[in-house]
Amino acid sequence: MRALVYSDVHGNLPAFEAMLAKAGDCEMYVCLGDLVNYGPWSNECVDLALSLPNSTLLMGNHEEAFIDGVYPGNSPLVKAFFAKTIINFDRKIEISAFLQDYKLADYLCTHTINNTYIYPDTDISINNNYLIGHSHHQFRYQNNGFTLYNVGSVGQNRKYINSCNFLLYDLDKKEATMENVIYPLDLLIKEMHIQNYSEECINYYMSKAKV
Repeated sequence: MRALVYSDVHGNLPAFEAMLAKAGDCEMYVCLGDLVNYGPWSNECVDLALSLPNSTLLMGNHEEAFIDGVYPGNSPLVKAFFAKTIINFDRKIEISAFLQDYKLADYLCTHTINNTYIYPDTDISINNNYLIGHSHHQFRYQNNGFTLYNVGSVGQNRKYINSCNFLLYDLDKKEATMENVIYPLDLLIKEMHIQNYSEECINYYMSKAKV
């Protein structure tokens, strides 16, 4: 039995679809949060995640911001994305039902730990096995006899933005495999132009593409 664990889709439907195609059939799907914001398909990404069989959806900080109607951070760029994407978002009832955490076998699934960004070089003491997202970096970390996987970001990889990260977990073998697939960034950029995103927002994606 395989579970697809993913995070930080951020309204990027082509990346979401590429991940599902690469992963193939799975019996379980776990989203660790942040389906929304940045990309032009927040509604569609929520709908697709809900449509997957045996799907568990967790709350991310961007869902919380969409529910509150205010982005609490200070980044002008993120505020520009938020102002653009929240206008047409109408899945507030759906995302309000998302869970805070979920136990998958020996792992606690949550968006992050203590609302912090955890990177490959972050010095953190863990007292559980974790599957997290939030920082948009894919890595494995071990401490105190426990293992933490950051599954990375589906739609907004911080290093190469057109590289989609996710994790497959085999519940029978209790094995986790970190996966990656390149998705067609041009489809995302085309839709951003159609929806009149600012050049600042479009250039952010263009500057981080892997060629």
